[in-house]
Amino acid sequence: MSHDAPTAGCVRAPARFSRRPGGAVTEASEQLGLSTVGPVFPRALGDGFERLHPMMQRRFGVSLDARYACIGRGVMTRVRRGPWWTVPFLQVGRLRNILIPDVGSDVPFTIENHAYLDPFGRETVTFVREYRVPGRRRVSRFDATMVIDPRRGTVVDYLGTHQHLAVDLGLTVEPDGSLLLRSGTQRFREGWIDFRFPMLFSGYAELREGFDEDSGVYRVKLEVRNRVFGFLFGYEGWFTCEFPEAPAVPRHVLPKRHESRY
Repeated sequence: MSHDAPTAGCVRAPARFSRRPGGAVTEASEQLGLSTVGPVFPRALGDGFERLHPMMQRRFGVSLDARYACIGRGVMTRVRRGPWWTVPFLQVGRLRNILIPDVGSDVPFTIENHAYLDPFGRETVTFVREYRVPGRRRVSRFDATMVIDPRRGTVVDYLGTHQHLAVDLGLTVEPDGSLLLRSGTQRFREGWIDFRFPMLFSGYAELREGFDEDSGVYRVKLEVRNRVFGFLFGYEGWFTCEFPEAPAVPRHVLPKRHESRY
């Protein structure tokens, strides 16, 4: 089951994506006494959320109730990829803003986190990154939207412009207050097509994000690896964040299609 998104302007969370839950997925969860509304990362981490660095709590506390967004701007000091034969795989990912095949250093980027209620009544947080690789006229973009599956208490990361790939995320709070995210099972959904994506043709991601008190910046490092073919893609860098009030979610961060299946 899917739902196409509107295409222009801004969406006020209480209006277009109502705060009142609805849809088959939400109804099934309600029958089990489970809620699809609430801050995604605090719910998933439970008491562990308090062990995050305070600035990480601020960053991953974006929610409907908090009523603020997180806008990060910084530099990827290094963007790299695996051997030449990984490029076709990465180019396919570029088509739906799932992966980028670019490489470079000192690449400016932005990341936007906004909370909204999707058409199925689920609180959702956007993770939309844009990269301006030197020498390329076109901006590279990576789209992700995250919800919590209330039955499992697991964050589900929908990748790409059409939420075709649903990925389970494992979350670990590190001793220094940083957050480690590891990807798990991946499922492909498009209409009647629904299958577990074979990991021979995909990769496992490990992303670590923390706050550097000495420099006053957030630091991030990502690596995507295939169990057979090894390293596929990665980046590392730093960024600063602003936390503006967010009565509306900008349409440019919304997926073109919403998928109801976790």
